[in-house]
Amino acid sequence: MQDKIWLSSPHMGGNEQQFVKEAFDANWVAPLGPNVNGFESDLKNYLGNAVEVAALSSGTAALHLGLIILGVQAGDEVLCQSMTFSASANPIRYQGAIPVFIDSEKETWNLCPLALEKAIKDRIEKGKKPKAIIAVHLYGMPYQVDAVHGIAEKYGIPVLEDSAEALGSFYKGIPCGTFGTIGVLSFNGNKIITTSGGGALVAHSQETKDKAIFLSTQARDAAPHYQHSEIGYNYRMSNICAGIGRGQMQVLDKHVGYRRAMHDFYKQLFQDYPAVRLFTEPNDAYTSNHWLSAITIDADQANGKTAEQLRLYLDQFNIESRPLWKPMHLQPVFESFPYYGGTVAQDLFENGLCLPSGSNLTDADRNRIAEAVHQFFK
Repeated sequence: MQDKIWLSSPHMGGNEQQFVKEAFDANWVAPLGPNVNGFESDLKNYLGNAVEVAALSSGTAALHLGLIILGVQAGDEVLCQSMTFSASANPIRYQGAIPVFIDSEKETWNLCPLALEKAIKDRIEKGKKPKAIIAVHLYGMPYQVDAVHGIAEKYGIPVLEDSAEALGSFYKGIPCGTFGTIGVLSFNGNKIITTSGGGALVAHSQETKDKAIFLSTQARDAAPHYQHSEIGYNYRMSNICAGIGRGQMQVLDKHVGYRRAMHDFYKQLFQDYPAVRLFTEPNDAYTSNHWLSAITIDADQANGKTAEQLRLYLDQFNIESRPLWKPMHLQPVFESFPYYGGTVAQDLFENGLCLPSGSNLTDADRNRIAEAVHQFFK
């Protein structure tokens, strides 16, 4: 059988091992050290010097700390985009808070501003003003930043910006991850760049960064002995992982370019298939890193052929693809919580597919994908 074509595999740049070697040579293997500081500095320079960055063990940890810093407590309500990975919603429950899920809109597949405002008004009428909004840049596509943040400001609700999939994406030329009251990045193994596992919290003040680091290092008070006045967490990034990240930052723009080239490949591949719609930017205000290229298939137009059938067909050729995220309000663990909107997220899930999008795919890989797709439709 031919080698597996993965959906999104890690892609090393070449200098990661040098940074890791320096960490070993200096015996800096703890969750602090020159690579952690350097990685934070690299991210700060990339996102713009107006922000501060705290390197953490995962994007999920960053979301959790973000909710804590925003004051979310047990019983509070947090509005959350329904069509997302479960890590966007799980930290709400870590806090004992109540997730209120919001449908997507069709252009960016992200948080629907109309459903968002309807939910806010209804929760306020019920005597429960939401404590925060979690908005996600799905698959690297920026959400409707102006509309979402305009509503958030209107009602005085902070936005926790889940940019886990969107490092290297921009809205009106401004980097994703910098719009929210607090931003979140992920460096999981399948992301644009990886630290094997890892994430970061993006803050707009040194005070917020310091708070995140304090909480992520077990909330140890300033004392010669171990004293704790708050509950803390073991969420800081290690110097080893940060070394990988420093090498990855050197090739970030190049890897974004490769992902966007894969999107262009799919644009050409599907141009003669009217039943297939490629997920793309609605206008020039949006620049997606196209972390994952995704499609929807209209089965009526495609003579009954479905996205799931295409997934199974590609699998026969050892080509990995994956359904879109199953919306949170349809998940067994979350289905009892409030939901606002229609069926946009559900329809996308039922008709959509993520296709191989890695920055390390070759011309031979693309030829295999194209051949399999043509065979499936013809």
